[in-house]
This record gives sequence, C-alpha cells and structure tokens, in this order.
Amino acid sequence: MEKKKELKKNLGVATATATVVGSVIGSGVFFKPQAIYTATGGAPGLGMIAWIITGLASIAAALTFAEVAIMIPKTGGIVAYLEKIYSPKVGFLAGWVQTLLFYPAMIAALAVAFAQQAALFIGEGYIVPVAILVIITIMLLNNLGSKVGGSVQVIFTVCKLIPLILLMVFGFVRGGGNHGIFTPMIGDGLNPTIVLGQLMVAILFAFEGWTNVGAIAGEMKKPGRDLPIAIVGGVSVIMAVYFVINIAYLFVLPSNELATLSAPASAVAIKIFGDIGGKIISVGIMVSVFGSCNGFVLSGSRVAYSLASEGNFPFAASLAKLNKAQVPTNSILLVGGIGALYAVSGQFNLLTDLAIIASWTFYTLTFIGVMKLRKDDPHGVRTYKVPLYPLVPIVAIVSGIFVIINQLFLSGLQSTLLSLGSIGVIVIGIPVYASLHKKRKELKIEAVS
Repeated sequence: MEKKKELKKNLGVATATATVVGSVIGSGVFFKPQAIYTATGGAPGLGMIAWIITGLASIAAALTFAEVAIMIPKTGGIVAYLEKIYSPKVGFLAGWVQTLLFYPAMIAALAVAFAQQAALFIGEGYIVPVAILVIITIMLLNNLGSKVGGSVQVIFTVCKLIPLILLMVFGFVRGGGNHGIFTPMIGDGLNPTIVLGQLMVAILFAFEGWTNVGAIAGEMKKPGRDLPIAIVGGVSVIMAVYFVINIAYLFVLPSNELATLSAPASAVAIKIFGDIGGKIISVGIMVSVFGSCNGFVLSGSRVAYSLASEGNFPFAASLAKLNKAQVPTNSILLVGGIGALYAVSGQFNLLTDLAIIASWTFYTLTFIGVMKLRKDDPHGVRTYKVPLYPLVPIVAIVSGIFVIINQLFLSGLQSTLLSLGSIGVIVIGIPVYASLHKKRKELKIEAVS
C-alpha cells in the first residue's frame, strides 16, 4: 500500500497534461463537422468560433470539477460527489442516468461512427448490423478480463493520433485553401444564439473526458499548483488541435459540403491521398473510434457494478457478480446491451446529443456543488482550489445552464424530445430509488431483529 501511495504522487505537470489530452481526444473531431455545419446552414464562421468558446467552457468546467474531485476522493466519481454534496438520492440519480443513458448512448454513437467509416469498404446498407457487432465484440473482449480491456485501450489510444496528425499536416500541404473559414459567419435566417447552443452540444462530445481530472489529481506531487496548469494546458492543446484540424478540413472541402457527409474526415482524407490512401486513413480512424468505444464500455460497466455492489441498483445481486476473470459480466452486458439497442437508430449525432444532455445536467449540479461546499464546509481540507473563484465556477455553471435551456426550449422538436426523455429517465429513477431504499431499510431491521 505504501508503494502504491508513493507512485500516486510521482506525476508532474507534463505527464498530467498529456493525460488530459489523451483522455479527451477521441472521435468527435473526425465526425462532428457534419453536425456543426448543418447547424450553421453550411457556413463555417460560427462553427469555428464555437470550437474556441466550447473549449473555454470545458476549461472552466474541468477547473471547477477538480476541486470537488480532490476534496471527495471516492470511487464512483460524480455519483459519490453528488451524494456527499446533496443527498444519496441525487447521487443515485446521477448513476442511474449514467448507466441507462450516458454510457450506452456514447457506446452506441461510437459504434455507429465506426460503422459509418466501415461503409467505405462494405457499403451503406450495413451500418446498424456493424455497429451492433462492434459493441458485441467489445463486450466479449472486456469479459476476458480488465487486463485485456485495458491493453486494448492503450494500443488504440496510441493509434488514434496517427490519422489526426496526417490530416492536419497534409490538409494544409495539399488542400487548395480557397474555401471560406470564418466567412460567412452563419446561414441566412438563423438565430446565432440558438445555433451556438446547438454547436456547443455537438462540440462538447469532442471535449468529453475532462471529468478524468479527479483521477489525475491523486497522482500529482503538487495538485494545488500543477493541476490548473495541466487542465488549462491540456485543454488548450486540445482546443488548438481541434481548431487547426478543422481549418485543415476547410482547406480541402467547403463547409457546405462537409455538412452533407456522415464521415467528413474520411472524405477529406480521400481528397488528399486518393482512394487507397484515404481508405488507409479511414482504417486509422476506425481504430481510434473502436478504442474510444472500448473505453466507455470499460468505465460504464464499472459505474453499474459500483452502484450494484452497494445495493443501489435494480437486480443488484446479479449485476455485482464477477466472472472467473474477475470482471462484472452482467454489468458489461447491461451497459453494452442498452448501447446496442440505441445503436439500432443508426444516428451518430442524435446519440451524442442524448449523451451530452444527460451528462451536463449532473455536471452543472457538480459545479454548483463547489459553491455549496465552500458555504457548508468552509474549513474543509482543499489541497486544490479552483482559481479565480467565484468567476470560473460561474462560467461553468452558466455554460451548463445555457446548454440545458437551449436544448430544452430553443433547438427544435428533436432536441426538446431528447431533453424530455432524459428528464423522464431521471423522474423514473425517483420511485426506483425509493423502492431500493425501503428494501435496504427492511433488510437492516430484519438483520437487527
């Protein structure tokens, strides 16, 4: 145990920054141009600016989230934080939504993205079957043991950087550069405020992963000093990479064409490298997406297992069981199985929007929780405090509220229905929690008597 504690304190700024970058960069940068330029009416300007605005919001969110994560260093992440700040019921509802909506929607979206890339090789008619096959394959791999799942994650994380670098470099070298990048700003007749909300929801998917800052903090030598540098530095690098690669895309293809493509990065690659070279890059993108999907199956199943092992989920006894490889088979089947059901939609952007709407409700509660903890526990030990308090938490809270309100009321029927669906799942969770709480209470009484 002593050795483990020493190892946890060996992380410096450079390694922590690299960890932030590695956790966040995934598939969004390869697929989101379609949703972005569809929302802007085919115009590039506001889409490019939205990458920066959303990146700044993500920095504020990560800096704020980190204070709670370090102060409440418990397994379970946001579930544990909200349980401590508010009540066990709020913590349960966060885990309930993560298990039923967030993780399955992310898994399904990534599997669909993989299948959309595969369509270059096998045709458009197999997107749903391929997506489901990907999820089943990943579930089988994860059932072989956490070492196998972890090894897959490491290999595929390294591989995802290759297509990213090639697209950035050769996009500028071989692209014509004669398409608009910042003009026009937005299509005719569109409301910039409403569109910005839609863009933030789309782009937040590409920045998903900053919630891992809590794990990083526990390994740092001087988290109070170095964590803000790692977060700001890491997310700034990500912002720069996303911004540059999107300019590279526009050097090759115009924004109104990118808006029509379900696999825009592959179309750019084919334009740059020709059919064969483009397909090789597409394989690299598929590898990246597969690795991201594996990561969400791995982490999502552990959330379900953690809740079940505390008796805090329906069918807890079954979901908490471990197989011979000491992994939670039934929890993997639950999260992956729901993901496979969502994948039947075949809609990448719809699924990512569902995931972001579900998660940001509880992220925003966590940001508010920083202020609540400062008031309720002013003398608590804080090895890290969010800088520029209360400005940074306010930016994070306002960003979260803006995203939620925009999706609920301003972004059209589909967004409203997705938001109401998320709220419906939360509401269903309330009587489920009450039933579980009552059952645990009865078991305690029986045990005492």
